[in-house]
Amino acid sequence: MRVVVQRSKEAKVKVNGDIVGSITKGFVLLVGVTHDDKDKDAAFLADKIANLRVFEDDNGKMNLSILDKGGEILSVSQFTLYGDCRKGRRPNFMEAAKPDHALKIYEAFNAFLEEKGLKVETGKFGAMMDVQLVNDGPVTLILESK
Repeated sequence: MRVVVQRSKEAKVKVNGDIVGSITKGFVLLVGVTHDDKDKDAAFLADKIANLRVFEDDNGKMNLSILDKGGEILSVSQFTLYGDCRKGRRPNFMEAAKPDHALKIYEAFNAFLEEKGLKVETGKFGAMMDVQLVNDGPVTLILESK
């Protein structure tokens, strides 16, 4: 599993012009799933993200987690995170999981985040989405389960 974590002041995702998910301060997560990902990969990354200390404390040090700050999550599925651009000019998506498997793992991942006490908003799996965010910092990290 691969997740791009972006600290955000606000964010929303639209499908066909309608807002389907929105948050205030927290994380925008772009979530990619590959063929051999399991629930344990989703649980590992959900725990890592919930406890990732990238929010400032009273001294301006990145020392607090999203749980400490009471932040929210906007989770957006994104198979293109497994695009391989090493050869040619068109990405190869052979490493991206098939939709049925990817949806199962993506939903498990979001459920694990909610079990941590986080508010989780999502886009619409498999849809063309417009994602808008105000990046905070900017702070952007790439996490992988393997």
